[in-house]
Amino acid sequence: MPSALSGEINAPASKSYAHRAFFCAAIAEGESKIICNSVSDDINATIDCLKALGAEIDKSGDIYTVKPIKKPVENAFLNCRESATTLRFLLPLVSFFGTGAVINASGRLPERPIEPLAEELRNAGVKISKAFSLEISGKADKKEFSIAGNVSSQFVSGLLIALSLCGGRLKVTEPIESMPYIRMTVEMLRQFGVSVIENNNVFTVNGRCMGTEITVEGDWSNSLCWIAMGIKVNGLSENSLQGDRLVYGDEIDASDIPDSVPVIAVCAATKEGITVIKNASRLRLKESDRIASVVAMLKALGADAAETADGMIINGKPYLDGGYVDSFSDHRIVFAASLAATKCRNEVIIGNAECVSKSYPDFFEIYNRLGGKADVLFNR
Repeated sequence: MPSALSGEINAPASKSYAHRAFFCAAIAEGESKIICNSVSDDINATIDCLKALGAEIDKSGDIYTVKPIKKPVENAFLNCRESATTLRFLLPLVSFFGTGAVINASGRLPERPIEPLAEELRNAGVKISKAFSLEISGKADKKEFSIAGNVSSQFVSGLLIALSLCGGRLKVTEPIESMPYIRMTVEMLRQFGVSVIENNNVFTVNGRCMGTEITVEGDWSNSLCWIAMGIKVNGLSENSLQGDRLVYGDEIDASDIPDSVPVIAVCAATKEGITVIKNASRLRLKESDRIASVVAMLKALGADAAETADGMIINGKPYLDGGYVDSFSDHRIVFAASLAATKCRNEVIIGNAECVSKSYPDFFEIYNRLGGKADVLFNR
């Protein structure tokens, strides 16, 4: 229901940093402790896969104790569920281990890009099947890799983490999108003691991950929705490498901030003037075609919005009407529609709203605690 929210919250832990911390800890020499104030379906997928490979991960409160993989499990079954990061980090790791595996995925994940990374690993001597479930065998036998930077930064990050096992070089060819996520990977590797030197988009990796203690910082992308509602969010680093920290203007270049586009679009729909969101073509390959689904959401609520080939154009108006919104099983559409509900004259009904568990399971509990009125109806 339309209602104003107020108050303050602690930022949820960054999903992107948490993925990286658990992967680095699982291949480190020595035990690590990861302090992480929240997890989600995607992070649990990473934890379960790393445990299936032989890591020991125990939780006590917000502290996760990680005992690394000593001897990788042969031909492990790894269920990534719907987590693209888990899949794209696992593929090179298993290839460097050389122990084989079967990797499963669900939802829209089997349709999302993986082939450029798989092909580069095949060139290194690994056998990877073309369809899911992915069957992997053989061991990567080279230390020089090259990957395009405009499909998914997760390809780059997965290779960088795997290269910490043996050292090597990775050339990232231009154009490069989502560079902040690559910087986050480099930062995490360095916190685990790995040397990563970048020169003209060539990354040289030396040294093994060493056990350490990491506190996962707050998540800017999942906090933007609250900030847009006027909520004070504690625990966000002003010096964070997360690209979503900087989101301003009437012309938005989304190449480095794809996860923020749904919330940006709602804000644009309820402010004066025209906003153009561009360089967002990769959004068509997310949990939904996120350009089409965002525009469909806005139109369903009475906004003036239109798709372009690589983004959208939004003509703001003072208020939205409300109505039924299809989430397209995309957690970020749910966040954005929940924000939009605070700017609508009538109620907003969101189909399959429970998909927020992918990244933010307690989103609606917090929403209501801050004064919102959200009734979650399952199997409606």
